[in-house]
Amino acid sequence: MALKHPKAHIRPVHRHPVAPMFGVEPGTIPRHHLPEGEMQPDVATQIIHDELMLDGNARLNLATFVTTWAEKDAEILMALCQDKNMIDKDEYPNTAELEVRCVSMLSHLWHAPDAELATGCSTTGSSEAAMLGGLALKRRWQKARAAAGNPTANPNIVMGANVQVCWEKFANYWEVEMRLVPMEGDRYHLSADEAVRYCDENTIGVVAVLGSTFDGSYEPVAEICAALDAYQDSTGIDIPVHVDGASGAFVAPFLDPDIEWDFRLPRVASINASGHKYGLVYPGVGWAIWRDADALPEDLIFWVNYLGDNMPTFALNFSRPGSQVVVQYYNFLRLGFDGYRRVQQYARDVATHLSAQIAELGPFELLTRGDELPVFAFKLRDGISNYTVFDVSNGIRENGWLVPAYTFPKNREDLAALRVVVRRGFTHDMADQLVDDLKKLLPRLEKQPAPVHDQASAGGFRH
Repeated sequence: MALKHPKAHIRPVHRHPVAPMFGVEPGTIPRHHLPEGEMQPDVATQIIHDELMLDGNARLNLATFVTTWAEKDAEILMALCQDKNMIDKDEYPNTAELEVRCVSMLSHLWHAPDAELATGCSTTGSSEAAMLGGLALKRRWQKARAAAGNPTANPNIVMGANVQVCWEKFANYWEVEMRLVPMEGDRYHLSADEAVRYCDENTIGVVAVLGSTFDGSYEPVAEICAALDAYQDSTGIDIPVHVDGASGAFVAPFLDPDIEWDFRLPRVASINASGHKYGLVYPGVGWAIWRDADALPEDLIFWVNYLGDNMPTFALNFSRPGSQVVVQYYNFLRLGFDGYRRVQQYARDVATHLSAQIAELGPFELLTRGDELPVFAFKLRDGISNYTVFDVSNGIRENGWLVPAYTFPKNREDLAALRVVVRRGFTHDMADQLVDDLKKLLPRLEKQPAPVHDQASAGGFRH
């Protein structure tokens, strides 16, 4: 069964005529099975181009964290390397070398204790990197339990209910009990006290999120580690921390250097990050970095010898393009620390300025303001009952803006919010245009006698 959006319109399964262009004879092509013969490349290109025209404009997509703008030089390098398989390290040794350099740079950036002997790898995205981090936690826990003569059944992992869906996949696929700490009141992410309360001898690790996708806030990694230190002192149970830095690991080092969230904290065993979010690369590339070689069990690494040499691999997939890794290195080389700082600071400035303007419009109340990740969430003020955040999302879409509306998870399902993700390429001018379009929309919504859209009938955005 092909997986598709639950609200996707099912197009008729018949042939449709080819437009009389490019001098081709009239004819039809099938939608859902292979054509019988060939067609000219320009005709195929035009047909597909026309189908894609009604997609949303990626630059106006304020739902996604993924990079939607890059420099032309980065695009040239990406095209140059799109035929190189990242796994073929013997055939493409220089591409492999750039991956090694990126791992080393990130190990230094995140203060690994011996960054000269960096341990890590690139992945297809931070979801795969998170799963690799989780696998290492589980294997380390199993080995430690077995060495002590204890059972290795029923592992669990502790995290806040605000985690990204990749952690649900990890727990499901690798049979780890997922202990989700629910939100409570105005606490929208994991706290140190709540994390410890859910731990026991079967806990393989605690996941701390540096930049929640619900509201852009940082979880208090240092406080969580300190609470686990105290827990170990009182129980003898040593529980490591994995930091899901999908977005924040490429923001905090440049804008919040005094916040300790990385390998400066001895309890942090591993970090995942997304190169194609605030790492500024087109999708898809992620990074998994461990504090040292001991944090990554050796028996998780496979060695293959049929690609020209005996090569190590730790990944959930095998073949993937090398172009994103090359562009990640380009960004590191091109921007350096100061360049990344300026890019991320501009995004944060846009986010905080935009959130302040939205708050001044009247009907909206900020949940966050974009001063951690350049991401903020806002809701309708109490007392507004004739329209919903889903009406706002649907209405602003008429101007091309893709602003997601969604409800928060368990214990706060009553809270429905809108979220804006500011990325490289989203400017102050574009932010001002968004505010102007909201100003034009609000009078129409205020005249509504009752809400038109709810979560079920809105544009289909989900967390």
